[in-house]
Parts: sequence; C-alpha cells; structure tokens
Amino acid sequence: MWNVLLHPNVVKFLNRLDNNMRERIKEKLLELEQDPFRFLEHYEGAYYKFRVGDFRALIDVDFERKEIMVRSLDHRKKIYKMAY
Repeated sequence: MWNVLLHPNVVKFLNRLDNNMRERIKEKLLELEQDPFRFLEHYEGAYYKFRVGDFRALIDVDFERKEIMVRSLDHRKKIYKMAY
C-alpha cells in the first residue's frame, strides 16, 4: 500500500474546483494507493504524470518510503507550462 501526499498548492486547487470534479479527482487519487503504476505514466526524469479527464497531476515517487507526492495539479493546457 502506497501513501499519497498532496502539496498545499494542490489542496488549494482542489478546493477551487466544483464538487463533482473534486470528488472524481479524489477518488482517482485514492486508487493510486492500491496500484499506482496502473495509472501513472513516466513523464520526465524521475517524474510521473497522472490523468483525470482534462486534468493532469505531476508526481514524485519515493520507492523506498512508498510515497507518492502530488506536486502540481491543473488543466492539461496549463500543467506542462508550469515550472516544476
């Protein structure tokens, strides 16, 4: 079982979304705890990306601690332009 952690900026972003999308993203993040590499795609270097509809999350994975840190979350048009 993996531990999913959210960066404070991700929490703020989730709180600004409408209830339906917020719950959909939260449910998918909970699925990462069971089998994260079923949903994660390698992005750049040691980073991974996670898709939920039109939203993307950029993620760090700590294999030793079995932790997944969601570093940023935004619409797919904006996420890749953000500085990681």
